[in-house]
Amino acid sequence: MHLRKAVFGPAKGVTTIKDWRNYQKHVAIALLFLIFCLFAYLDSFATLENKLEDRFLQKSSPVDTDIIIIGIDDQSLEDLGRFPWSRYVHADLFNILASAQPAAIGMDVIFSEPSVDPGEDLAMVEAIREAGNVVLPVYGNFQDYADGQGAITTEDLVEPFPDFPDQFITGHINTFPDPDGIIRKTALYLDHNGEMVPSFAWRLYEQYCQARGLEKPELSNVPLDPIKRMEIAYTGVPGDYEQVSYSQVLSGEIPTEVFRDRIVLVGIYTVGIGDYYFTPLAAEAPMFGVEVHANILQNLLQGNYKERVPLAATLLIMLLLAIVAALVFTRFSPVKGLAVWAVLVLGYLLVARQMYDKGYLLDLLYPLLFVSLAYLVALAASYISEMLERRRITGVFNRYVAPQVVNKILEGGESALQLGGTRREITVLFVDIRGFTPLSEATAPEEVVEILNEYLTLVAQSIFQFGGTLDKFIGDAAMAIYNAPLDLEDHCFKAVQSAWAMKEGAVPLQERLLEKFGRNVQFGIGVNTGPAVIGNIGASFRMDYTAIGDTVNTSARLESNAQAGQILISQAVYEQVQDRVEVTSLGEISVKGKTQGINVYQVDGIKA
Repeated sequence: MHLRKAVFGPAKGVTTIKDWRNYQKHVAIALLFLIFCLFAYLDSFATLENKLEDRFLQKSSPVDTDIIIIGIDDQSLEDLGRFPWSRYVHADLFNILASAQPAAIGMDVIFSEPSVDPGEDLAMVEAIREAGNVVLPVYGNFQDYADGQGAITTEDLVEPFPDFPDQFITGHINTFPDPDGIIRKTALYLDHNGEMVPSFAWRLYEQYCQARGLEKPELSNVPLDPIKRMEIAYTGVPGDYEQVSYSQVLSGEIPTEVFRDRIVLVGIYTVGIGDYYFTPLAAEAPMFGVEVHANILQNLLQGNYKERVPLAATLLIMLLLAIVAALVFTRFSPVKGLAVWAVLVLGYLLVARQMYDKGYLLDLLYPLLFVSLAYLVALAASYISEMLERRRITGVFNRYVAPQVVNKILEGGESALQLGGTRREITVLFVDIRGFTPLSEATAPEEVVEILNEYLTLVAQSIFQFGGTLDKFIGDAAMAIYNAPLDLEDHCFKAVQSAWAMKEGAVPLQERLLEKFGRNVQFGIGVNTGPAVIGNIGASFRMDYTAIGDTVNTSARLESNAQAGQILISQAVYEQVQDRVEVTSLGEISVKGKTQGINVYQVDGIKA
């Protein structure tokens, strides 16, 4: 069948129904691709993307033993009292650590206001100077910040020991959680009035490199996002890094050799003070800020940087997936398509994992969601197309074959189209138009067809009204079956009701013909019931769903013996409907093909 004759003509080169279906699926997938390109450009599902990356890319690994944490923990609070402590205490700690010669010391506590006792500040400043490699935190205040280009800027920077300016190594400790509250990136520097303020972890990394005689690190070597943030590849979950109690270091329970040549982080290690965050590896378990710094430091020490691939690469990936989807999902069965979808999804996750290990961060959500929806769109398009095609075929086929037969074929598929039959009890009705031949001789062919169609329409409607199966039209005659292919209760009486409906419905048609042509036509009808073989009869390439057997033949003989306007039923039919119909017994008549006569009854009416 050529679709160019359709009302909505297909694209050039599309000539078959199958081609047209595939063309529609291709268009749907192409539109889906464009929509997802827009989603990716706007990063519409950033939070979902982040969570997917957390689940499939982030993984714990051994922590760097060059990092050790001195925790201001519950034990220390119990030993030293309520926090904050005297700055003489911190001075003692720095003096102890200085004697151990660590590679760097990071104090993750802000001393933004002078002490009541100036001697405390002086003692702590002197201890920091003596150690020489202590990094203190600064903090930028922000009313708001938005993604843009260039470093995040702050005009208000909170610095330590305001009475001792420009005497310390400092780095900012600002955190920038994603909208879901999880820390995934760190700003390696801020812009404060045009000056660069490196992060706390970067300053410690610089001190470490200097202590180890390594080349001075350059920020330009680290891949950053447009606002100078680095992706954090977490290696440790809360509690993974080696940690000792602040009070145990002061009391001498921890040997100073433990800290030699290592990066020592000093910070809050209790939820009571509140310096904790949530991270991808443990989204529901708090990680102390000092542990976050430890993870960032490990990224810097190991050069474990993650560079997100550009948008163009994501769009190219989706384009390739769109091509695969168009080639596969539109042609394969749903089961095969599902298998291909699974291979694409699992394969992409595997590639993304390998790329992540190599330092490249691929978007997961947009390509995976796109290919999943592409499969569903192709599946839905196939379903809708099949449904519409089924409806179209049913509509067309119903004009040639009984609806019950069409439904059976559609439900049974290929098995319903096999030659063969089954034996069952049925009622068969034959109807023929009496006087049609002389009418056709005196009337134009076009008018003959018009008249015939009106009569046969009445025949079909009367059959369908009472659940019969219109088996076939035979010129100006028709054959109907009751109780096949579907079970029909009281099929004998239903067949007689159909015959009576034809007789009564023919009255207005007869009047019109008599008035217009001066001629009259009427129905002759025969009805019989009994066993017959029902099924597909014919050749493998051309078959009819019909009934064969003596029951059918007898019904045909009754119809041929019926006069104009007469309904004849057999003895078998009469026995089942006698209480509900008015009849006239015509006795035994001889019919062609039978050696013995049969008892026949004329139906005169249906009892109310």
